[in-house]
Amino acid sequence: MGLSDYIFPMRCHLCGAALGDGEEFLCSSCLASLPRTGYHRHPDNRMARHFSGLVPYVRASGHFFYSRGNNVAQLIYDLKYRRFRNLARWLGECAGAELLAAGFFDGIDAVVPVPMHFWKKAVRGYNQTEEIAVGIHRATGLPVITGLTAIRPHRTQTSLSPEQRRRNVSGIFRMRHPEEFEGKHLLILDDVCTTGSTLTAASEAVSAGAPTATLSLLTLACVF
Repeated sequence: MGLSDYIFPMRCHLCGAALGDGEEFLCSSCLASLPRTGYHRHPDNRMARHFSGLVPYVRASGHFFYSRGNNVAQLIYDLKYRRFRNLARWLGECAGAELLAAGFFDGIDAVVPVPMHFWKKAVRGYNQTEEIAVGIHRATGLPVITGLTAIRPHRTQTSLSPEQRRRNVSGIFRMRHPEEFEGKHLLILDDVCTTGSTLTAASEAVSAGAPTATLSLLTLACVF
């Protein structure tokens, strides 16, 4: 800790309390209070059932519960729209460490973050899902593959109905180097799952380009 940290101590992103030794972005109390789904411990969880019949997968989980106005929603908003890039990496690392200890990553070869169209990424400065993937890599050592690409821009999904969301992302993703995916167990990663349309579209693109790949699904947060 430097002199500036004593004069201007780092504060918890949620409650504003001064962070102690070993704490980063959130104090221990706020981090512990984030609502975990525990889905990784239950193969037949609500998220897994949501994707049943939509895409073939080995396992599926969302790590935190997301609801309008809760602390997870605030964190997601800040890492997406307020340029808290390192917050995305840190949350990915926290979730990755918790899931690693539970064996969720067993057998997985690489992480594939859902891509963002290059123009939107240029405006925002980064793809928050790629940053979450970096955090997971730090916790697990799993490589991050960015061979999936968004071939056209799409509207933000926030205000769209489920049917509009599906149309909005239909056919949007393609693979640049399918040979990187063949025969591997890939973890398709997104930041938030609401209707699942984006994650489904990304999974369909990978399955179409690399039919021998095996898929699992993960989001940092989910609504169900």
